[in-house]
Amino acid sequence: MATFRKRGERWHCQVRKKGYEPQTKSFRTRAEAERWARLLESEMDGGGFVSRKEAESTTLLEALDRYEREVTLRKRGAVQERSTLAMFRRMSLASRHLATIRSGDMAEIRDAWLADGLKPATVLRRLSLLSHVFNVCRLEWHFESLANPVDAISKPSPNNARDRRVALAPTEGGGTDDAESERRLQVDELHHLLEATRSTVLRDAIVFAVESAMRRGEIAALKWVDVDLQRRVAHLPSTKNGSSRDVPLSPRALKVLEGLKRAGDERVFPVRADALTRAFQRSVERARARYVKRCAEETKPPNADFLVGIRFHDLRHEATSRLAGLFQMHELAKITGHKDPRMLLRYYHPRAEDLARRFPELA
Repeated sequence: MATFRKRGERWHCQVRKKGYEPQTKSFRTRAEAERWARLLESEMDGGGFVSRKEAESTTLLEALDRYEREVTLRKRGAVQERSTLAMFRRMSLASRHLATIRSGDMAEIRDAWLADGLKPATVLRRLSLLSHVFNVCRLEWHFESLANPVDAISKPSPNNARDRRVALAPTEGGGTDDAESERRLQVDELHHLLEATRSTVLRDAIVFAVESAMRRGEIAALKWVDVDLQRRVAHLPSTKNGSSRDVPLSPRALKVLEGLKRAGDERVFPVRADALTRAFQRSVERARARYVKRCAEETKPPNADFLVGIRFHDLRHEATSRLAGLFQMHELAKITGHKDPRMLLRYYHPRAEDLARRFPELA
């Protein structure tokens, strides 16, 4: 049976039934308390009652903190995930109890992220993380009554296909017309980036990335003990897809490693992956500003796409496209670590003019 007591401005209701733990909750009005009591008694009578105590007394902030302590620490991408969890904690929704969060709240957050200009893939990753937090609460932390509000909303469709390529140096050969000169300038973006880079560590990492096709996290985690300069091989014991792999080193990649100073750090590039991204983006911005200034001094309009929209991951894209001209598809997959050839094709974007040169000349 249910008992009601008024304490101050709140009505406290307690529902007792044999075979169940007492359920207690406070409300603004007695009518709300009576509706809640009838619902619980009905569920208990029908045998479908599940305690809402944990979900109604735990805030999203508390769940995020526990998730970081117990789940995030076991992930290889823990550093990046901590950053996303910190962003979740700053949301007003974090102070709400889990049981009060509805799908409409998730839909509003999704729309706000998209309106702020976030890519659909980024929004989808954030929603997936929130969804996993709710699922862990329900399946592993005994919040049996908790519904996952993320499951009930539509998800944005990610458009991960990118054909953005960058190159390290101008193409060889002649060409005196304006179109050819502009084309050669366009493929010289990395040269501009290296000029604008103030960090020697970042400069070496950029060259190494475009030569090895290694991921940002793999470069940041690479240790000297896993580098064999004699065999020209870098061993990656742990990668994104969970498998280890050996990466052959090109002559230029080998030259970068041979020129590095081992200052007591076990890592080849003593920098965190997220710091590498931030430093790279600052270099892109500086390189673009220098390019625009140079164009203004030469009284010519700047190319709207030059040094715009470049990400560190595009270096892996560029490297994969270059290596595709040297290796067969199955060999290329061994180098880049792609298990699915369809994923590899997302990174393989040869230039049409390069493919045209492979045709034999007419006799």
